[in-house]
Amino acid sequence: MPRHTAIPMTDHQISPQRHANMAAIHGKDTKPEKMVRSYLWSHGFRYRLNDPRLPGKPDVVLRKYHTCVFVNGCFWHGHEGCRFYRVPKTNTPFWEEKVRRNKERDLKVRHQLTALGWNCIVVWECELKPKVRERTLESLAFTLNSIFLQEQRVKKPYSIQDDQPLMAAEE
Repeated sequence: MPRHTAIPMTDHQISPQRHANMAAIHGKDTKPEKMVRSYLWSHGFRYRLNDPRLPGKPDVVLRKYHTCVFVNGCFWHGHEGCRFYRVPKTNTPFWEEKVRRNKERDLKVRHQLTALGWNCIVVWECELKPKVRERTLESLAFTLNSIFLQEQRVKKPYSIQDDQPLMAAEE
């Protein structure tokens, strides 16, 4: 029985078709984003989606934890060192510029949120692949709980005045 080997396919779509396909890709309700939201909800975390009152309309906003979660696609946000991020060989200058602008905007938004007192967590699409998904999501939950505990700490610890010595109960 002959073996079939994978032959790399080139892009056979003409420019208007490619444009229509790329325009159909939306930034909300992506599969990775739904995975993160499903995990958070099932573990008791309550959140808002794409809050327009915050810079960058974060994917997931956990007000109780004062935290924003961004679920980034490795290609669209230029995940350096990731095997899923490769600049296309056609129209390379356009894609390099587009990804560069996305990365600059992401950084600016995170700085703005931090200045407003929000914590920012970025979950990359490659971190939600089946082999590492559970570890990533557990780490996210752990981080959120750590943030919550940090926020709940008493700002000034209770102290006892030393001018009066403590007295034991007298009989």
